[in-house]
Amino acid sequence: MADAEDEGVKGSEAQQQQLEEVQLSSSPAGPEAAQPVADRPEDAQERPAESVAPPSQRSALSVEPTLHQFKMRNDTRAFLSPQPGTLNQAIKDVEALVNEEVDGSVRSVWLMAEVDHWNNEKERLVVITDLSLLVFKYDFMMFNCDQMQRIPLNFVDRISHGTFSFPKRSLLQRAGEGVRIFWDRLREPSFTSKWNPFATDFPFITFTYHPVRNISDAFAALCDKFREQLKDAAQKVHAMKPVPGKANGVLVLNQPIHIEAYVGFMSFLGNENKLGYCMARGNLGF
Repeated sequence: MADAEDEGVKGSEAQQQQLEEVQLSSSPAGPEAAQPVADRPEDAQERPAESVAPPSQRSALSVEPTLHQFKMRNDTRAFLSPQPGTLNQAIKDVEALVNEEVDGSVRSVWLMAEVDHWNNEKERLVVITDLSLLVFKYDFMMFNCDQMQRIPLNFVDRISHGTFSFPKRSLLQRAGEGVRIFWDRLREPSFTSKWNPFATDFPFITFTYHPVRNISDAFAALCDKFREQLKDAAQKVHAMKPVPGKANGVLVLNQPIHIEAYVGFMSFLGNENKLGYCMARGNLGF
């Protein structure tokens, strides 16, 4: 009889304990807190505290992409190398190559893509200084500048911007818009230069947006407003250092950017595989 009474007391205590647990689970701590531990996912039972970088290590204007941003942008791939700080280091390297006696001070740095006369797309860092337009071919994997082209701003006489166009019988096509800078309107490319894919004696250069432009606002700031900045800088240099025999000022035209190329299997292959960009490709980078 005593044993039955003891079991009844223990049963009532167990019921009271269960009632208290139910009341605690219905507290206003939210649905996640009310979920029993046994029913939660394994990763939710023991979740380590996330480390937060101190304010000194975070930059409000950081232009370095994150892995999450790359995955969210239609396979944009590992542009600019997966190493952190790559773009910032590249900007420092090209700024160090500016000759202040010839070019003046740096006004702005831009991340662009050059489109040549055979529709080949190539990654470029472009620097606008007080007196020059500098175009750099930079190796983002080896942190090295491979090529530099200097264009005096007082020689720039025309800037065209618009969509790309090709001859009627051309098999090539290119979406988006571009900007073309001319510095010798009286000189036309020769016939041999047009059919030479390695020719570099053209009196103009063509740019379009870099593929990382749509990843974040920070990258967009490195691609947008390039034409406006170039025009303002060139106008100032024309007023300060006019070239004898050339009309002062810069003519800005909104017209199609014409590429006189018909068949370009190599450009199609190179553009589809981003061969003109320095990026991580498995265990290789080029």
